[in-house]
Amino acid sequence: MTFHVAPYLRGGVEYDQVAVLGIRVQGRHGVLEREREAGQLFLADVVVHLSTQPAAATDALEWTVNYSRLADRVAEILAGDPSQLIETVAEHIATAAFEFDRVECVDVRVHKPQAPLHVEFGDVTVTIRRDIRTADLTADKRIGSAAGLPDDPLDPGAAPVVRDSFDERPLQPVPALLAIGGNIGDVEATLRRAIHDLDRVPGVEVRSTSPLVRSRPQGGPEQPDYLNAVVRIHTALSPRELLDACMGIEMVHGRERTVPNGPRTIDIDIIDFAGLTGLALDLELPHPRAKERAFVLAPWAAMEPSATFGPVGRVADAAAALPEGVTVVAQVWPGRATPAPPPASSE
Repeated sequence: MTFHVAPYLRGGVEYDQVAVLGIRVQGRHGVLEREREAGQLFLADVVVHLSTQPAAATDALEWTVNYSRLADRVAEILAGDPSQLIETVAEHIATAAFEFDRVECVDVRVHKPQAPLHVEFGDVTVTIRRDIRTADLTADKRIGSAAGLPDDPLDPGAAPVVRDSFDERPLQPVPALLAIGGNIGDVEATLRRAIHDLDRVPGVEVRSTSPLVRSRPQGGPEQPDYLNAVVRIHTALSPRELLDACMGIEMVHGRERTVPNGPRTIDIDIIDFAGLTGLALDLELPHPRAKERAFVLAPWAAMEPSATFGPVGRVADAAAALPEGVTVVAQVWPGRATPAPPPASSE
């Protein structure tokens, strides 16, 4: 049985798919009373969209969807309390799919091949797609402050609703600096893929990357050392749209936020956005702790030796003054030997 579904993209990143097709169960769904009494055959195809990269890197089931449990849950719904419409059954299945961690989107097709029609037919189906931006039931899983709203930055046709200066798009692309790091799994490979993902986001262009460095954890539970780098981009997005895109990429690569300052597959922070200064519940610019972090300032100074940063002045001097440094893992990384000219100042 074939169930072709369109790719699901978020922040310019195409998600992977895990499919369970042709789940067959006797159910009692239907408008007619005889359908609800006698029952008939129902089938369901379910495709969930998520990133499987963390699971592939760790070979651990908890980083993906257990398709056996998913199939059991779908079968429960097909065989469970009757609904009049298979549209309702499909919606219940979509809702159940979001009970599984890391699912960002689901496609569901429900088949009713024994429907009481008055003509010969092959099948009756209802097909739906739901994602975490549009499904009210998963509002707690939405990414960023704007996700799911009319100004959703991942909807290229949406017009922004300006609530504060962080929602204002620049008149032309402006420089911004991102810090990336992680300490779970194949970190260097994850960071490389994240940079590639950033470059695919509409309105974002990766201009240069710093050396890759190793740093000790700062706070939190005992955990492995981190690999870190900074990335110079130019962007036509608003600061909040950029934040949403970064958080989307984090989720694609298995970021969990269960333990404060705990280990993570990846972290992406906005350090500076064209020198903008501001404070909101979801974002502060420039990054309030960047001036204390050698794993930000040291690779930044190596990438852009003359760079300045409002809170500290010359970045190279501020990096040298910090008591704890970093260890360079790769001087030219990830293969961008000729960085773009740095901006004159971020003040």
